[in-house]
Amino acid sequence: MKLQRKNRLRALSLGAVAVSGALALTACGSDDNGDGGTASSGSSASAAAGSVKCDDAKGQLLADGSSAQKNAIDAWVKAFSQACHVQINYKGAGSGAGVTSFNQGQIAFAGSDSALKPEEVAASRKVCSGGQGIDLPMVGGPIALGYNVPGVDDLVLDAPTIARIFDSKITKWNDPAIKKLNPSAKLPDLKIQAFHRSEDSGTTDNFTKYLIATAPDDWKYSGGKAWQAKGGQAASGSAGVAQGVKQNSGAIGYFELSYAKDMDTVAIATGAKAPVKPSTQSATADIAAAKVVGTGKDLALQLDYKTKAEGAYPITLVTYEIVCDKGNKAATLPATKAFLRYIAGEDGQKVLTQNDYAAIPDEIIAKVRTTIEGLS
Repeated sequence: MKLQRKNRLRALSLGAVAVSGALALTACGSDDNGDGGTASSGSSASAAAGSVKCDDAKGQLLADGSSAQKNAIDAWVKAFSQACHVQINYKGAGSGAGVTSFNQGQIAFAGSDSALKPEEVAASRKVCSGGQGIDLPMVGGPIALGYNVPGVDDLVLDAPTIARIFDSKITKWNDPAIKKLNPSAKLPDLKIQAFHRSEDSGTTDNFTKYLIATAPDDWKYSGGKAWQAKGGQAASGSAGVAQGVKQNSGAIGYFELSYAKDMDTVAIATGAKAPVKPSTQSATADIAAAKVVGTGKDLALQLDYKTKAEGAYPITLVTYEIVCDKGNKAATLPATKAFLRYIAGEDGQKVLTQNDYAAIPDEIIAKVRTTIEGLS
């Protein structure tokens, strides 16, 4: 592999860090075992730990949800636990599992790559005494399309072509639609194997929201956390999808950038002057244009999947930490607030960029910090 390509992939990789201690947060982006990406160094964690304010934090926190943010959670937990001696158990079973566990009162907070739906907010009122669950955007990043096509190092696709590939309408890599976008590439007469998530996933939700917004004539599905298109190959978690792509010639799949390490990724033709590759910088450029659409203390965002801005990558996700605005359990509230305060703070957000995630833009994260201080 060329040195330039290695450096590019290393820079784009959404860092993966093993969840230490006991924090159970399921990032629906991937329900994996932490086998893709790179953790921050111990020295970085130690430095970050010095800025943590523990207040009255003590005991143990249970959390679950998005696996997309699992690597970030691992780095945060390491620093926070060193400073505050609080045990955090983050399971990372997926966004759907995290929201379910939160609304059953089993965990202090959840991680989800999709904002709470109205029915999920209604269910949260049963466990949030006098309040409800709210979405706090905390982690950003691109959803990469990794592929395994021998002899093709740089591949460009647009939204309609991506939709038809994942809907089994384009079945060979030398299809005229792909050739048109890649006139100089030596595309083989090779069957396409499109991998998708087998379980409910926030990554699937965000990926299909992109297709719905940008290729409505080619993607006729309603979207959501469950995969709806026919055909293709199913795999569990982002790690499973990435592994499927790596092991099968002709494969393509969608997953957080950390799982695209040592893998070719698609550049998206958005209508900008040049196709855009997934990176922390290109994801932040898109998230910066997001609008807060939540009401009250809820900070759910609306992403711009149709962006044509130069250098803005359109297939992005934001992972939310879900917590009660009021009615959090007294036994876990101090530790929950201390942990959320740290990860939303300047040092906590720096951990994201150190691990190849995209930090939340300043204007949005400032609102998150204010909301955390008001949790009760």
